[in-house]
Amino acid sequence: MPKSQRAKELAAQQKAAKQAAKIRRRESTDPSDWGRWRQMVYVFKLTAREDRKFVPLSLVAFLVPLIGGVVAAILTVSWFWGTLGLLIGLTLFLTVFTVRARRANFRRYAGQAGAAELAFRELPQRGKNWQVSLAITANRHQDVLHRVVGPPGVILVGEGQAGRVRQMLEAEAKKHQSVRQGLAVTCFVVGDAPNQVALDKLAKTIKKLPKTVEKSDLKDLKSRLQALDNARPRVPLPRGPMPNPKGARQALRGR
Repeated sequence: MPKSQRAKELAAQQKAAKQAAKIRRRESTDPSDWGRWRQMVYVFKLTAREDRKFVPLSLVAFLVPLIGGVVAAILTVSWFWGTLGLLIGLTLFLTVFTVRARRANFRRYAGQAGAAELAFRELPQRGKNWQVSLAITANRHQDVLHRVVGPPGVILVGEGQAGRVRQMLEAEAKKHQSVRQGLAVTCFVVGDAPNQVALDKLAKTIKKLPKTVEKSDLKDLKSRLQALDNARPRVPLPRGPMPNPKGARQALRGR
């Protein structure tokens, strides 16, 4: 077969593969397969469904600066003010969109097993100072404990019925304190009741904890905790729905 013919066949195959991939993404129900604009629309609709104030606030944030800029442009006979009003309106709209979409996303998954993972994704991602271990232990009631290791030491986070979770936290705190003398172990229960931490404030609360472990000691601490985990029986993970806001998250920060 001539080279030109083989090249044409290869080009045709590549074109067909691209077309098939395009059709698959268009028909996919997974937001991570969509384009950025479609993801933004998807997140907008979800947020509007969860938050009744979102649409009015978005319109006010966008239209007030825009109308003010247009009026100023007409009075001064300079479209500079109209352009400035448009840019300010877009900036305020995106700010309202990001903040309200985040709150709606947390509210949507609050109370579900594994929802704390949403908060853990807001911890610093750069470097290796922070380490998150999901569901280090659980019980038959689907109460779950997670662990975060970082500059504040060890943070244990419980999800489930508060009474049972606090007993689990006390037992786990003793195990972790035996790993290293003087180790700071902080315990949180996720929830909206008194003495609990709301899901959307969990990451901020963790980051505000005082630093108790030096960066040079984190590696040794993580190794000791790994040895503790290796001695555990396998955790029976809850069968409830797990949060999967991947598409929404990509829509907010871009792909």
